[in-house]
Amino acid sequence: MSAGTPLQQQPGFSALQALATRLREASIAHMLASDSERATDFTVQAAGLQLDYSKQMLDREALAALLQLAEESGVPEAITALLNGEPVNNTEGRPALHTLLRATEPGQSRDLYEDVAATRDTMRSIANRLNDGLHTGYSGSAITDVVNIGIGGSDLGPRLATEALKPFHGKVRCHYVANVDPADIENTLADLDPATTLFIVCSKSFRTEETLTNSLTARAWMLDSGASTEDLAQHFLAVTTNLGAAREFGIPADNCLPMWDWVGGRYSVWSAVGLSTAIAVGWDNFDRFLGGARAMDNHFSSSAAPGNMPLLMALLEVWHCNFLGAGNHVVLPYDDSLKQLPDFLQQLTMESNGKAVTRDGQAVQGDTAPVLWGSAGTIGQHSFHQLLHQGTLLCPADFIMPLNSHSQNKAQHRRLVANCLAQSRAMMVGRSLEQSENALLQRGHDEASAKALAPHLVMPGNRPNSVITMHSLTPETLGALLALYEHRTFCSSVLWGINAFDQWGVELGKEIGAEILSRLEGGDGAQMDAATERLMQEWEVAVSRL
Repeated sequence: MSAGTPLQQQPGFSALQALATRLREASIAHMLASDSERATDFTVQAAGLQLDYSKQMLDREALAALLQLAEESGVPEAITALLNGEPVNNTEGRPALHTLLRATEPGQSRDLYEDVAATRDTMRSIANRLNDGLHTGYSGSAITDVVNIGIGGSDLGPRLATEALKPFHGKVRCHYVANVDPADIENTLADLDPATTLFIVCSKSFRTEETLTNSLTARAWMLDSGASTEDLAQHFLAVTTNLGAAREFGIPADNCLPMWDWVGGRYSVWSAVGLSTAIAVGWDNFDRFLGGARAMDNHFSSSAAPGNMPLLMALLEVWHCNFLGAGNHVVLPYDDSLKQLPDFLQQLTMESNGKAVTRDGQAVQGDTAPVLWGSAGTIGQHSFHQLLHQGTLLCPADFIMPLNSHSQNKAQHRRLVANCLAQSRAMMVGRSLEQSENALLQRGHDEASAKALAPHLVMPGNRPNSVITMHSLTPETLGALLALYEHRTFCSSVLWGINAFDQWGVELGKEIGAEILSRLEGGDGAQMDAATERLMQEWEVAVSRL
């Protein structure tokens, strides 16, 4: 996979700019009403999901031009390179083989696949033993609670999947700790019994500051309860490559599962990092989760561009960022089980594509990853939806909605569906000045009052959005949904000419943090800027007063 030509230098870029200028003045509602086939033709299905992008600010000519841009940018070749295990992570000289983690055949990576299969067997054994009540703690009682200690990709993926699949949970409860703030782990442990708690420490280096700090707190909690250092092996597992550091901590090599360099943390929920989810839902359901992602992989690899769901979503993302001027993207899951999804997608999108240089180290010529944000519906309707409807920022949206609920309260779920569809339509159609005035008259205002207030009710509409639906939220559809956004993220990176699989930007803060911590602990460290020095002194004064 080569560096590629910058997006702005592709032959079709200027034509797309002209199309965007024209379409900003067009009406999405009119395009939908005037084209009887649009709702069908601008909908694609894959792996149990349906993407309806008929309310996007593009017409057939713009869609064709975007598909041509993908061809010019070498996206089809890049997809092949990714799935064949070529070193698409060029700055680190590695492949990005997260798809291998859910594969059932080795493909081009037989040796690595054998490691994956062996790890799956270990995960299955651990999950089954815990759910069968066969894994006991130091007191002889069966483990009832598992606490996953990680951060970033070692936390967000399994946390999301465990929360989303709550209807499929078994006997063992799973909890998550990520923040180095002591309140996080203290609040989690407050209601747990050390004798029946198992910790999974997820850290490739076993030196990640937040994870190691929380793990040491968990270790002390266990020892303070009466466990011996020899007992720790019954209460700690690790997902790491640093077996030596784990052993020093008290976790023997037999309790360690691998974390491979060819899988980035934000793509790792399918690996041993997802062990807590496998325990929570049971191995069979976790295997279904892998199967849903695999179905999306198959669609991604075999579908032509016009019907390729991840590629279409990537083209929409680039269309919004580089042609329509939208620097953000809002994700609105209308299912409370998916309330962690925006947090997960923030890391996936912004850590992957928040880059300022191309694959060959040259400055990018335009924007790359949008700021991704969101919240579960209908909560957002009573906070930030005001900005979506009447604000000055363009905020493209993804509405995500299971058509059926696991709840038996069908009437209340019907209200949720109505709210989701209404918000999507309202973003598109808006409300004109005349409609606003008429609405006020119907509410009992006189003509003068209605005319004065009407501008405050106007909603410009024409706010682009897509609706992603599924029959219900199951392990399969959740797996497909996460894989969909993974592949969308990769395709966007190819269009921008950047590397989605490194994250050098997270390093500097860690380095400076270590220097500051050394100073706060009374050791040597570099002199900081005046503002930081003042804040460090204020911290010392505050602590001295305790």
